[in-house]
Amino acid sequence: MGKTVAITNQKGGVGKTTTAVNLAACLAELGKNVLLIDLDPQGNTTSGLGARAGAATVYETLTGTTPLSAVILKTSVPGLSLVPADIRLTGAELELKDIESREFRLKQALQTVESNFDFIFIDCPPSLGLLTLNALTAAQRVLIPIQCEYYALEGVRSLMKTVERVNHSFNPGLDVEGVLLTMLDGRTNLGLQVVDSVKKHFRGKVYATAIPRNVRLGEAPSHGLPIHLYDPHSLGADAYRQLAKEFLERNP
Repeated sequence: MGKTVAITNQKGGVGKTTTAVNLAACLAELGKNVLLIDLDPQGNTTSGLGARAGAATVYETLTGTTPLSAVILKTSVPGLSLVPADIRLTGAELELKDIESREFRLKQALQTVESNFDFIFIDCPPSLGLLTLNALTAAQRVLIPIQCEYYALEGVRSLMKTVERVNHSFNPGLDVEGVLLTMLDGRTNLGLQVVDSVKKHFRGKVYATAIPRNVRLGEAPSHGLPIHLYDPHSLGADAYRQLAKEFLERNP
C-alpha cells in the first residue's frame, strides 16, 4: 500500500507546488512508482507537468461521477502518474458540504488505487477548507514547506491546530512527515535566522535539505517539466534530488 503524504501550507507562495512536482518526480527518477494528486483549483501541478485536464479530473472523482482510476494520467516522467485538476474544482467544496462523510471522499477514492503506488502525494490548495481537510483525512503524513522569510511561521500554528483536529476527529494516524525550508538565501542573516527559528519550533522534523532560491526552478513549470528534466545540473535539481534521497531514508 502506498504511503500518502499531503503537502500543505495555508500560506501561498511557499514552494508547495514546486515541492510536490519535483519531489514526486525525483522519487520516480529513483525508481519509485509515484502518484501526484493536484487538489488545487489553480491546477498549477497539472500544468507544471505539461498535462492538460481533460473531461474528467479530481473534481469528478470527489463528486462521485468518475472513479479515480479513470482520471489518472501518465506524465513525461517514467514512474510518475498524475490526477489532474482545473478550475472546476472550485465548486467541489460547495457541492460536498451537504454530503454525508464529505471529509472522506478522497480517502475512499484512494483506497481503490493506493496498492499500485509506492508513494502518493497530494498538492493542497493554500487554505484550510474542505479540500485540504479531505487531503489530511486521506494522508498518513503531512509535509510542510516553509519559505525562509520574516513571517515564515505565520499561519503555521493554525495549520498545526487543524492537523491536531483531524488527528482527533477523522484520522488518528496523521502526523508530520517533515518541514521543508524553501527559497533559502544562505548569504543573508535573515535566511539563517529563519532556519534557526523553524528548527527550534519543529524539533527533529526539519529536513536537512533546504531548497535554495533558484531561477531555473521558477522557469521549469512554464515548460511543463520538473526541474531534473528542465535543467538537471541546476542548484534546484540538486536540492530536490537530495530531498528525495533524504525522504527515502525516512521511508525505506
